[in-house]
Amino acid sequence: MAQINWSEPALSDLNEIAEYIALDKESAVKKLVKQVFSATDRLEQFPESGRKPPELGTTEYREIIVGPCRIFYRHKQNKIYILYVMRSERQLRKFIIDDRAEENS
Repeated sequence: MAQINWSEPALSDLNEIAEYIALDKESAVKKLVKQVFSATDRLEQFPESGRKPPELGTTEYREIIVGPCRIFYRHKQNKIYILYVMRSERQLRKFIIDDRAEENS
């Protein structure tokens, strides 16, 4: 079973998204956060279940989608590193994921 490790920036990303959503619909925030953690918890059993982000081509990174969030992670030596959470309509910047991956190596 893989161990889930959230980076501080990824938690901060999720918090920012939650705060933004709470401006319009506070009740939706709890549901979203619960869904995100439930989806990432499943990675313990199925670490390769996320897809490879289409923008990154061949890469070691994977993502799971919990609308409106894209959750980027890396699986290495029986550990899952949650590196970046972004709203799905934003452009992915690979350098952000690379920087966060280096912090967790």
